[in-house]
Amino acid sequence: MNMSLDDLASNAAFGGGHGRREHVSWLPEPMPRERVYTVISVDDHVVEPPDAFAGRFPKRFAGDEPRVVDTGDGGEAWVWQGQQLPNVGFNAVVGRPSAEYGFEPTRFDEMRRGAWDVNARVCDMDIDGVWASLCFPSFLPGFVGQRLTMWPDSDELALAAMRAYNDWHLEAWCGAHPERFVPNQIAYLRDAEIAAREIRRNAERGFKAVTFSEAPDKLGLPTIHSGYWDPLFAACAETGTVVCLHVGSSGTSPTTSSDAPPEIPAVLFGAYGMYSAVDWLYSKVPVRFPDIRLCLSEGGIGWVAGILDRLDHCYRYQLGYLPTWRDVDLPPSEVMRRNFWFCALDDDAGMLVRDRIGVDHILVESDYPHADSSWPDTQSMLVRQLRDQGVPERDERRITWENASELFRHPVPDALQQ
Repeated sequence: MNMSLDDLASNAAFGGGHGRREHVSWLPEPMPRERVYTVISVDDHVVEPPDAFAGRFPKRFAGDEPRVVDTGDGGEAWVWQGQQLPNVGFNAVVGRPSAEYGFEPTRFDEMRRGAWDVNARVCDMDIDGVWASLCFPSFLPGFVGQRLTMWPDSDELALAAMRAYNDWHLEAWCGAHPERFVPNQIAYLRDAEIAAREIRRNAERGFKAVTFSEAPDKLGLPTIHSGYWDPLFAACAETGTVVCLHVGSSGTSPTTSSDAPPEIPAVLFGAYGMYSAVDWLYSKVPVRFPDIRLCLSEGGIGWVAGILDRLDHCYRYQLGYLPTWRDVDLPPSEVMRRNFWFCALDDDAGMLVRDRIGVDHILVESDYPHADSSWPDTQSMLVRQLRDQGVPERDERRITWENASELFRHPVPDALQQ
């Protein structure tokens, strides 16, 4: 069973449904942490600033640009296509006490500035000891830009909105500090052929990744099993563009029953990483496109070893009567270990089975500025998971930065290669 992220965000247990918070508290400003590791975080988020779209739409669509307005209760909200979105920050809660974590409506000045200001973000990365970051969109676009590309009635306006976001992300966000950010685009979700052309165009401009839905059918789009998206996947394989599948990018979160307590979707949120890995594997996308690179964001790594075992079990005992994999030379587990990368967030146990997962396919993330974020203590978290567990130095380097540097073709200065 699934629940929509909109329902999750409006749940009173997660800070929704109460309206604006009367008081916003701030923790003391943290001191910069000791940098033990060079770190590339492959899952962070950017809260789009109020001027993100200003002047980036073609003149004929200038009046349609998303804009921030004041709300009647003292808050701020995005307006796009005649709809007012209730939250400009979407769980951008770093720097506040955990008792105030939630999805309640907020203002830009009620978020830590690094959530939406690129220069402040770099300062916060320095505090945390994170050298480089790959950032996903936030609440206005949706994790895969679905609100920008699917809401308009006009195909032309949808394409203009997608390009405006990508231009802003490349030029204003990543372009402000090119060494510190990995460019990550949204895709055109209305036409796979146009989406493929945009992937090729953006690869020439410097984009290294695209955020795509873990389950596009849950957004009302064709499934990954249909073949509809193959032009897009072919373009990604051809250009080396990494397909980033963020948990929740289907607009849903796993749960059990309609009356399940809120802890259940909270705990199971990362389980979509497991579901998605198996779904994408048996879609045979990585079989048809053996060079494609699929990165599962915010799903954790603790489940990977168990799924590899299950894949091997099913392959041994069910190959004779289940049809999907009969024409593939490699076992499913080997294809998974070849084409998938997995992102650790707070995965002590997962690091103990790193060899089964594949050390060269494990990445790390800080998830700034969300409630799950390890900021400002990413370094101490990694020390606990790696050094304190006796992980060899070679594996530490692979996991903390080398794998990400190679996967996203993002160079690290010689002085930081340690």
